[in-house]
Amino acid sequence: MSDADAHKDVNKLELRADDISEGGSKGFKHNNINIFAVKKNGKVFVYINNCPHVYTELNWEADKFLDGSNSMIQCANHGALFVIESGKCVSGPCNGKKLTAVPFDIIDGVIFPH
Repeated sequence: MSDADAHKDVNKLELRADDISEGGSKGFKHNNINIFAVKKNGKVFVYINNCPHVYTELNWEADKFLDGSNSMIQCANHGALFVIESGKCVSGPCNGKKLTAVPFDIIDGVIFPH
């Protein structure tokens, strides 16, 4: 059994890194927690889908986690902006707070959160 097969026993919903376009984002579930992944400069970043200001999901539409320029994560509820690479809020009511990063591995092209 490969490492990927072992992880599939635990993770019912999976996301392939190739399913995220460069400068794009995708939401998915892991252990009944809504999370999302963003790809920037070929690197993947994964966060819990929860705004640190009002503790609601960041997106208002499926897989829409980024601002119009695809350069920042944006909360659809109040427009807060977060740095993709760190999750740090740099604009909005949660300024200075951070999104919760999710550690993960990419095995055989599949993103497996820990």
